[in-house]
Amino acid sequence: MKLYQASATDLNHLLNGARAVRIIVPGYMPLSVEEIGVSQDGRRLVSLCHYGEQNGDLMRDPDIVFLFYNLPEGVAAEPVSFRNDYLGLSQEVYRYDETGRRTHVVSSLKQDLKEFARVWFVTLRDQGFFAPTAVREILSP
Repeated sequence: MKLYQASATDLNHLLNGARAVRIIVPGYMPLSVEEIGVSQDGRRLVSLCHYGEQNGDLMRDPDIVFLFYNLPEGVAAEPVSFRNDYLGLSQEVYRYDETGRRTHVVSSLKQDLKEFARVWFVTLRDQGFFAPTAVREILSP
């Protein structure tokens, strides 16, 4: 749970009160952080994504969507989907029925995304995306 709490803290730090930002660090693909709506059960969804371009199309490389929870210990953000357009890959941790009720969890993907997110946040720090020198473009206040 501590990792999910750290993810929530990091995402909120990157957004810094905005709904969508692009963060630019020279030498790296821009990083987009965006509130993309709510889940079927009303929880906040935030996308963390690098975009590339291929033949004029924006390509997610990668895009991870985080589902926020309000817990007694604080806010937590669980990675629930992964997308990489260059690989034609789109994966969801949870499956839902037609009423929006969770019916299945892909446990191996849940663990893989947890580890990927942990490493990605470390890498983003090392690359300077959390540094005050990173250029922040507010796309939606």
